Amino acid sequence: MRITAHKQCGYGAISNMRVITGIARGRRLVAPEGMDVRPTTDKVKEAIFSAIQFQIDGADVLDLFAGSGQMGIEAISRGAKHAVFVDSSNRALRCVHENLRNTGFERYSEVISRDSYDYIKLTSQTFDIIILDPPYRHSHIANILPFAAKKLKDGGCIICEYEAEAEEPTAPDGLEIRKTYHYGKINVTIFVKPDPEEVAEE
Repeated sequence: MRITAHKQCGYGAISNMRVITGIARGRRLVAPEGMDVRPTTDKVKEAIFSAIQFQIDGADVLDLFAGSGQMGIEAISRGAKHAVFVDSSNRALRCVHENLRNTGFERYSEVISRDSYDYIKLTSQTFDIIILDPPYRHSHIANILPFAAKKLKDGGCIICEYEAEAEEPTAPDGLEIRKTYHYGKINVTIFVKPDPEEVAEE
């Protein structure tokens, strides 16, 4: 029942989200209520995953500032091999765990209670897809992007979601901007790390 999910998530939750497509298509997800939690709308989420559709299958995904975990869960549903969810909020992590249980994706995931900056600076792991959707109005994208770039595999991409009035983030060394998308009050910029082998073939 949806009410049960709210209680397990704790501190109030919203449940108007869902997995859009893939093996968990239609499954409802919960997210913690709060000023810093803005679940990505279905329209924006579908556009993002359409843009990276050929990079998802078999990918290792990092969902930083995970919130509800809906972006990493969508990636798993569409064929990603594994996702790491990082957030420092216990309230958010309860929802991530609940959503992973409800979708049956616990065995494809790792949930880490840690500050996102500390994690990305210290982890030895590298990823094919990194998702950055931090709280707005704190310059988090500009500050954390250079560290995320160092953890991205060749041929990988970083998805940055931020408020429309914010300045477009610049590409750190080794990355290129693929495209910036505008969706009302939200902008999404996708950065890619060229694969040296593919560049050589060109």
